[in-house]
Amino acid sequence: MYYFCISTLVLFTCCIMKTITIIGAGIGGLTTALALEQKGFQVVIYEQAKTIKPMGAGIMLASNAMKVYQNLGIDVQLILNANPLYSMNITDKNLNAFSKIDLQYFKHTYNLQSISIHRGKLQEILLQNLKTTEIHLHHTLDSLTKEIDGYTLQFQNGQQIKSSIILAADGIYSNVRNVLFPNSKLRSMKQVCWRGVANFTLPKTYQNELNEAWGNGDRFAFVQLHENQMYWYAVKSFTQHKDEFSTEDLSSYFSSYASIVQEIITTTPSQNIHETVIEDLQPISSWHDEFACLIGDAAHATTPNMGQGACQAIEDALVIANCLKECDTTEEAFRKYQKQRKATAHKVVKQSWHIGKISHWKHPVATFLRNGLLQIFPQKLNRIQLEKLFQLQKTPA
Repeated sequence: MYYFCISTLVLFTCCIMKTITIIGAGIGGLTTALALEQKGFQVVIYEQAKTIKPMGAGIMLASNAMKVYQNLGIDVQLILNANPLYSMNITDKNLNAFSKIDLQYFKHTYNLQSISIHRGKLQEILLQNLKTTEIHLHHTLDSLTKEIDGYTLQFQNGQQIKSSIILAADGIYSNVRNVLFPNSKLRSMKQVCWRGVANFTLPKTYQNELNEAWGNGDRFAFVQLHENQMYWYAVKSFTQHKDEFSTEDLSSYFSSYASIVQEIITTTPSQNIHETVIEDLQPISSWHDEFACLIGDAAHATTPNMGQGACQAIEDALVIANCLKECDTTEEAFRKYQKQRKATAHKVVKQSWHIGKISHWKHPVATFLRNGLLQIFPQKLNRIQLEKLFQLQKTPA
């Protein structure tokens, strides 16, 4: 009887230790939950939204993200609900490309198909594949109080829980990060970004491409998402405040661009256009303490200039799940995760920041030289740099 009680207690304690709390049910949080489920963990997610609706804009999933989803067994499901991307192009205002990245190379070499997909559809597919994860909506984190064996989490709806393993996937404005690392700072690029989704079918020439047109202090990009649905974004630099520009005058700001840009803007219902200021998180030296760890934008929010924000969060998800499975203690797992991910994530933050600045040069001579240099930059070097960033290695023959 004594042996049975002790065995039961040990089993119960192990189950408790395997329960992981995730703050945030965005792409990073849901992908992390799926990866943890598949490793045998019990997962509970707390999300501030009252409902999970198919909201948001488009997202590009590059080879590194698709490698993760291939590992998790949902890559085919994603491809069937998305638009395949064959190239990413930087163009002038008239959509004449001066820099191309051939994404078909990664498909043929690594069997990794880059796609464009609506964020809501990606979120829906992740939710469909979760089997045991509990998701508690309408739970906005209000405070964290550190205890000897974890944190007490207080939510604005009055609920209170205690957890010894917390993964913060609560985005660029992370409440968890503000408690762990109160001196962390956000940086504004002084660029305002409009994002839109429209019922629109691009001409065949553009249907399997992401095209980003660079002007003088502004840019415009578009990509097909699925059948009669497309995603676009427009960015302009401001001097003091984003209110220097108005959504109502958006088409006039890009009147010098190719005619299809005007058509895309005017086709998009105003309620489908969302305005934000582009910011990132100034890189921080540590992402965790002994009980809580930051993932995704909470750890390394980046500007969207490389299309890698969500992709980096998706990579985090698989790595943190592997580390928690392989390591003897939570803190050891957090250290291993940070060691594996920090250098690459911070490299993306740095490169993306510089690309955002270069793409918004205003002086005609500077933009002429910029475009010319990009045009003569070998495509092969672009591909090699991405292979290193994505950490892709060819299988020996």
